[in-house]
Amino acid sequence: MRIAKRAAQEMTSGMIVNLGIGIPTLVADYIPAHMQVVFHAENGILGMGPAPERGREDPFLCNAGGFPVTAVKGMSYCDSAVAFAMIRRGRLDMTILGALEVSAKGDLANWIVPGHRVSGIGGAMELAQKAKKVVAVMNHVTHQGEPKIKRQCALPLTAATCVHVIITDMAVIEVCAEGLVLTERMAPYTIEDIIRLTDAELIVADHVTVIP
Repeated sequence: MRIAKRAAQEMTSGMIVNLGIGIPTLVADYIPAHMQVVFHAENGILGMGPAPERGREDPFLCNAGGFPVTAVKGMSYCDSAVAFAMIRRGRLDMTILGALEVSAKGDLANWIVPGHRVSGIGGAMELAQKAKKVVAVMNHVTHQGEPKIKRQCALPLTAATCVHVIITDMAVIEVCAEGLVLTERMAPYTIEDIIRLTDAELIVADHVTVIP
């Protein structure tokens, strides 16, 4: 999964990182063995490892989304109140969250499509507001081919002006003071493809790296 692999490159050793549900949960599988990253979950885990091999899941060890995880040496447990206190005090260096829409200002919508049944917002609101860096990962367009990077979000917001980097199946886009800056593109998509399928205005960096 190229999105998860690219998102893993946003991390550096020593970070405390929370991974959202969906694509973000795959990111832990792409952390180099030499890198020391501590993964946090809202249900009270600090120190998750990669996903377990099929058939080796522990039914009593899961992340906040209920998906099985593994433990690393030094892993610790706490109650959810303490886990949320870590978030709300700004102790997390980064969160990687799935997104439904991201606006030109870095607004994030990722928890509800009105009229559709959802499980709830979970910790997304706190994470989006309090993590030092927010990475949004998603497909570039909807199943109907509509852009998910928009001038303004149409869906209810999770948090305003919170996203720092957007990683999709087509591009890597940084949210900067001057606007959205296209810095990388996923092959085989061209810069023209990305601009055509993005509702918000894009600033194209002088050198756009190609991700094979």
